[in-house]
Amino acid sequence: MSSLSTHVLDTALGRPAQNVQVRLYRGDVVEATGTTDADGRIAELQPELEHGTYRLWFDVASYAAETGQDIFFPEVSVTFTVADERHYHVPLLLSPFAFSTYRGS
Repeated sequence: MSSLSTHVLDTALGRPAQNVQVRLYRGDVVEATGTTDADGRIAELQPELEHGTYRLWFDVASYAAETGQDIFFPEVSVTFTVADERHYHVPLLLSPFAFSTYRGS
């Protein structure tokens, strides 16, 4: 089985994004939920992932309101495929008019 973690960085403010609500979906079913800590991390959102397609959903609107920012994307969804037994780290880098992600380790 694989495992999953995430990390959210606010590139506009130059710091980790604390208190971002995150949900992990498999299809339409919520598999796990979490909130980023002071370091912008959820160390282990899901300890065991079976092979398949998943979606991470990030509540950017609530975070933006909390930090007093105007952000173009009120939510971010990242869909990815688990195809091996390794750890999956899916970070999110936020800015007011863009976001990016990648597969880390």
